[in-house]
Amino acid sequence: MSTRIELRAADGTTATLATHGAEPVSWRVGGTQYLWSGDPAHWNRHAPWLFPVVGASASGQVKVGSESYPMGQHGFARDLPFTVVEQSVDAVTLRLTDGPETRAHYPFAFRLDVTARVRPAALDFDVTVANPGDTPLPYALGFHPAFPWPFAGGTRAKDGGYAVVFEHPEQPFAPQVGPGGLLLRAEQPIPLSGDTLPLDPALFTEAFVFRNARSRAMRFTGPDKAIRMDMADFPHLAVWTKPTAPFLSLECWTGYADWADFSGDLTERDSQRLLPPGAEARHGVRLTLDV
Repeated sequence: MSTRIELRAADGTTATLATHGAEPVSWRVGGTQYLWSGDPAHWNRHAPWLFPVVGASASGQVKVGSESYPMGQHGFARDLPFTVVEQSVDAVTLRLTDGPETRAHYPFAFRLDVTARVRPAALDFDVTVANPGDTPLPYALGFHPAFPWPFAGGTRAKDGGYAVVFEHPEQPFAPQVGPGGLLLRAEQPIPLSGDTLPLDPALFTEAFVFRNARSRAMRFTGPDKAIRMDMADFPHLAVWTKPTAPFLSLECWTGYADWADFSGDLTERDSQRLLPPGAEARHGVRLTLDV
């Protein structure tokens, strides 16, 4: 059974995390909820962590040496229980380690620690991936939070006052997403105007994937406030929703889905990282409400 842990900052900002998936399920500033509700009519998650892969794997499997292992979309961490390592009024560290259940999909030793800390009008995450094994660890990590749309007045309609503003201008195209979520070599245009993507629900049939983005921050802007997401060591970004769903997801990844024509080993997967034995890697995200 999943336990929920509430954190509180000095100004009354709160966050709630579920031990299931180490997923933040609430972030309230001034009493207002700024994380998606998880309404199953649209999308039954809030802000999952993605590990040890991001996106779809070719044929729903990953190859390691001569063996193939089943691997679902975005890996398995979001669907497994984490344990509490340390907890205080404003912070908690949650941990997932390998075991029989993970090794049926991913035959590696690992430790994944997610530390969440609530601050005035902000919610910080420090994530550590560790390799206690004696072989290189192929991994990808992602964060997939969704936010109510609208959250600051205006409407969700085209010209409703909402946009995504990147730290720097980004390329106005992205890989097409094919059947099963695999990436295609063909590209789709993105209606960017420099650093700004004016939002229109009709734009989205699949995610816009910004591989090797220049930006390390992006803002979901509304008529009178914005949600800012700053990222450390997440080179790939994505923006996603469903045409009829009242949320927008800003995503940051170290890796991305398989190309549709990929059939190699997990260690050869495009953008998958190899963590040496005994090493640790750290990644960070900060959510801030800008008013």
